[in-house]
Amino acid sequence: MTEIVWTVYLSGEIHSDWRDRITKSCNALELPIEFVGPNTVHADSDECGELILGEETNGFWRDHKAAKINAIRTRTLIERADIVVVRFGDKYRQWNAAFDAGYAAALQTPLITLRDDALTHAMKEIDAAALATCTDPDQIADILAYVIECDLPR
Repeated sequence: MTEIVWTVYLSGEIHSDWRDRITKSCNALELPIEFVGPNTVHADSDECGELILGEETNGFWRDHKAAKINAIRTRTLIERADIVVVRFGDKYRQWNAAFDAGYAAALQTPLITLRDDALTHAMKEIDAAALATCTDPDQIADILAYVIECDLPR
């Protein structure tokens, strides 16, 4: 029997090691997962529009070009994902992460949020759309192990 490889899209803040922690834990469990996500090199994400399509003097159009180019990757990978995990950190406004969560919810793709307890109130609508709300990356790995292999942490 062929084992299904699950595609998990990891969205959200780029200033901590949460992606690495989830990936390492799932790899240690030998879970059949392909992890995908946005470009996490902040400067490249911001500059791609100008570097590819030409310089802009107006910040709006600079950001507009970059956002649309980045959206090609983001939308395509979210649409192909079996599960979307969105991490919300406490240092920066993460409108892109909120948009990704909403997009996944609109597509009815299973959504898992990862955030600190301090964000409980701010995240209430997004958490309501999620099938699980986690506060630690290890919880994500445990959920994926359970969903994919029916394996509970012991």
